[in-house]
Amino acid sequence: MTLKAMEHNSRHSTAQYATCADFSRIFAEDMKNLYLLALVLTADSEKAEQCFVSGMDDCISGNQVFREWARSWARRVVIKNAIRMIAPGREPASRVLYPATTKAGRVSNGSHANGVPAEISAVFELPALDRFAFVTSVLEGYSNLDCALLLGCTRETFIQARLRALERISDLVVRKANTSFGEDRSIEQLDLRVHLATPA
Repeated sequence: MTLKAMEHNSRHSTAQYATCADFSRIFAEDMKNLYLLALVLTADSEKAEQCFVSGMDDCISGNQVFREWARSWARRVVIKNAIRMIAPGREPASRVLYPATTKAGRVSNGSHANGVPAEISAVFELPALDRFAFVTSVLEGYSNLDCALLLGCTRETFIQARLRALERISDLVVRKANTSFGEDRSIEQLDLRVHLATPA
């Protein structure tokens, strides 16, 4: 192989990877959705901002990622930063407390607080482990094993947390929706992917 051919292959290979400019553009274009992802995970506006900023820094300075995977990678990095910040995997599995309010702004009776839809507010009310299990599996579509590895817990613990979250979310969303709209609406009808702009 000639030197010219080697240089061409090197440039072609490098062009396949996302650059700092690519990630800067992604975080600028998807700022609202990435921040909302951080917010629904942390349930705290200040921590969500920190998570968003640290996620962008990690993407820009981190390992090479194929350009076509850059947006998915950005979401995953935000999730990993939220996990490091909240450490939901260390939460006792028996904890089932549902806080009455959060810094993100609780929504009651189907109304909006701080611009947060009622169905997303319902996620804020989950214990941390259940909340992360719900977001990573149901909204982001990660496998049970991948979620358990990310959260640092056993597969069985993760599955139990997800089931608790699904039951609690369904109850909260339907109750809030009934109060607001006077009709029965299920968790499938009030699809959080619309608000989080996550892939189906």
